[in-house]
Amino acid sequence: MNIKTDFLVIGGGIAGLSLAKKLAQLSPDDKILLITKDNLEEGSTYYAQGGIASVWSDSDNFEKHIQDTLSAGDGLCNEKVVRKIVTQAPERINELIEIGVQFTRNSEGNYDLCKEGGHSERRILHVNDQTGQNIESKLINSVKKIKNLEIKEHWCAINLFANNYKCYGAYVLDQESGIIYNIAAKATILATGGAGKIYLYTTNPDIASGDGIAMAYRAGATISNMEFYQFHPTCLYHPYAKSFLITEAMRGEGAILKNVRGKEFMQDYHPSKELAPRDIVSRAIDAELKKTGDDHVLLDIASYKTPRLIKSHFPGVYETCLKFNIDITKDPIPVVPAAHYCCGGVMTGINGSTEVKNLYVIGESACTGLHGANRLASNSLLEAVVSAHECAKTLASLSSNLNIKEFKQWEPGHAVPSTEAVIITQNWDEIRRFMWNYVGIVRTNKRLQRAKKRINMLQDEINQYYWDFKIEKNLVELRNLATVAKIIIVSAISRKESRGIHYNLDHPDKSEMSRSTTIKRPW
Repeated sequence: MNIKTDFLVIGGGIAGLSLAKKLAQLSPDDKILLITKDNLEEGSTYYAQGGIASVWSDSDNFEKHIQDTLSAGDGLCNEKVVRKIVTQAPERINELIEIGVQFTRNSEGNYDLCKEGGHSERRILHVNDQTGQNIESKLINSVKKIKNLEIKEHWCAINLFANNYKCYGAYVLDQESGIIYNIAAKATILATGGAGKIYLYTTNPDIASGDGIAMAYRAGATISNMEFYQFHPTCLYHPYAKSFLITEAMRGEGAILKNVRGKEFMQDYHPSKELAPRDIVSRAIDAELKKTGDDHVLLDIASYKTPRLIKSHFPGVYETCLKFNIDITKDPIPVVPAAHYCCGGVMTGINGSTEVKNLYVIGESACTGLHGANRLASNSLLEAVVSAHECAKTLASLSSNLNIKEFKQWEPGHAVPSTEAVIITQNWDEIRRFMWNYVGIVRTNKRLQRAKKRINMLQDEINQYYWDFKIEKNLVELRNLATVAKIIIVSAISRKESRGIHYNLDHPDKSEMSRSTTIKRPW
């Protein structure tokens, strides 16, 4: 079945919703269709705890924020991009405040600015420890009032239709009816988030399967810096807890990392201790676990802060941990590192433009040059709103010169319903385990080559399922997951040094020449 729209937005997190809202304002006569493969709330934005970085206090300035970002990026940031995004921060945050986001204030009525790892000043605006949830909720309430915007939940993008480096729209599965739609649009915007479900332990929700990156790759876009996958140092370790992040702001407020015997260890790895950049803290925890044989370490805030402060600053963490019989006002929290954020992605401009005409990518799926080899904490939400703003301006200015062109119907192959769902589950689990063991926090040449052999074998199987069986969301996600895993592996193999998040024991030092890695589908 065919659908026509002026703009197709795929993804309902902060990037997609901010774009839809701004684009609807700038192009009120254009129709916008926003699709998301789950509920609007079910995305990484909703679960973001820490906050959004911006110069706000008199003691801070743009140059400090820029230099902190460049330092974290370890030589691979695009300084022009960094400057443009950082200097837009206050304006974009004021727009969030205008739609009702109430950032936490202190007793004097000023915004309660937090400090996180890698930041030289307190500049993280937050809504207690539930910043993403509050921003997402306000954006959802705001966009639902827009007349020229239609929202479809539980619609899963299968693939883009692109030819000769030009995108005409996408094939989309309505999961409830099973109908596959051809959605033709003037421009298609991917705001699909990251790919954390590639790893065994992640802070990401289940939908983070790298869909946008995989689809853009198949359409001919260049993918960059995918070896730089950031691991958050502190994810709750509990047999019944799933993907729950313990915000970095807790360490910013004085929480201390200890091994299970109560010994502090961060002083052995970095002079900034708990406030060292995330890659260093994650490697330190990984080293401690390998040295001791323990399954987790402890994050202790109870010994250093009052119960009242803990409950007021971290109500989300407090309530969630209490569900697992962990009272963080009395006991330390068991934590492990977990895959958290994709610093690479589809190579784009700040406005999301790609080398595939009429295809734009924003948010975590994009590689604008802001993050380099390691993302500075709380710069991700900032990048999303700035790129959405720039993308909306670009699309609105081009709208009158763009056309909608219909394309051929989806060809479902044999369309045989799969009775082998266990195979998809097995492949998914196998990818996540060998990615964690071989392409995780610490890598070696041998581990990477082992991972490459396994992903090649699995991709052969997955491609067979894809063409032989009826298209379902799980199969679409598995295919995308395998594609992005392969890109990460090949990118990691090509980097013969250790830089930022990428650490290879066989190449422990930085090389003299720093460059970004790029991968493009052979044609």
